[in-house]
Amino acid sequence: MDAISLLKQDHKTMKKIMEDIDATTERGVKTREDLLAKMKQELTLHERIEEEVFYPALREHKKAKDIVLEAYEEHHAVDTLLEELEAVPFDDETWSAKFTVIKENIEHHIEEEEGEMFDKARQVLDGDELEDLGARMQQMKDEQKQSSTAA
Repeated sequence: MDAISLLKQDHKTMKKIMEDIDATTERGVKTREDLLAKMKQELTLHERIEEEVFYPALREHKKAKDIVLEAYEEHHAVDTLLEELEAVPFDDETWSAKFTVIKENIEHHIEEEEGEMFDKARQVLDGDELEDLGARMQQMKDEQKQSSTAA
């Protein structure tokens, strides 16, 4: 699977998790807790494969450098918001509002990646390079899942 297809698949997974979280209420403490843990795990792994494999390959190309730098900052912003959310009790009335801000940030990031960034990636990377990046990213995901299962 090429890098872009793999990232789009991750995006689809993330959208589904966020949709499920969005449907919870203050009474669904355990559901929120479980879904947020799943979201954080997926997000952490997704950010890692982008930041360690995909973004560095794109950043080498002048045309893509600015959007890659912005993407790193968007990751940082979401991570900061996620840390703040984790400090809010799941049944607190502000939890949902803070989650909505995170969701909007992630949706914006996905739109930019699937639009401008992936267009640039197709311009500066050929099919073989995208396949190679995808294979490396999948391997990293598989290794991470194995090590977290073993832990």
